[in-house]
Amino acid sequence: FDGLAMSLRYEHGVLVQAATRGDGETGEDVTHNIRTIRQIPLSLTSAEGAPPIPPVLEVRGEVYMRRDAFDALNERMRQRMAAGDKAAKTFVNPRNTAAGAVRQLDPALAAERPLCFYAYGLGQVTPPAEGGPAFSSHWQMLQTLKSWGFPVSALARQARGATELIAFHADVAAQRDSLPFDIDGVVYKVDSLALQRELGFATREPRWAVAHKYPAQE
Repeated sequence: FDGLAMSLRYEHGVLVQAATRGDGETGEDVTHNIRTIRQIPLSLTSAEGAPPIPPVLEVRGEVYMRRDAFDALNERMRQRMAAGDKAAKTFVNPRNTAAGAVRQLDPALAAERPLCFYAYGLGQVTPPAEGGPAFSSHWQMLQTLKSWGFPVSALARQARGATELIAFHADVAAQRDSLPFDIDGVVYKVDSLALQRELGFATREPRWAVAHKYPAQE
């Protein structure tokens, strides 16, 4: 997703903090603006049959702006400019517009820019020994996030071996222009969480995930 990486921290099922990725260690607190995004639940409930909500849950994902919302926003800006509003301006692309909205000091201004969210991972979570979920795979974790009320991309799927990965890359490439949001590639992730832990990280980048980019669009 061509947007802004975001971490959402929930304590006892209530959103208490939202922060940008920053430098990987320290991000920017943007809780006041993230609360205006309707797709992000302010409190969590567990669907029937789903694991209970852990006391501490950090959900990682992407804040983005849909293409149609971006076009509508620019049209509103053009109308305001035509009416003589000197503070109005058009925006260059959805990604920068989404990032700027998240960093607005005034939540009312952020709310004017329609933002969306997709969850794709976890940060700090209460360990299983203390009542947290015991996930075995990344796929299982994604399905649980959906059951807890988080939007997860319908494009995500499980693949086995290089042949299926390349086929997935080609399939998404064929859909790229018709998607409601911008992307710059797909990400392959090792599904087993045990193997993810074994592979670990190389500085900031995980060894268990790799991005397969598409040619840049202009």
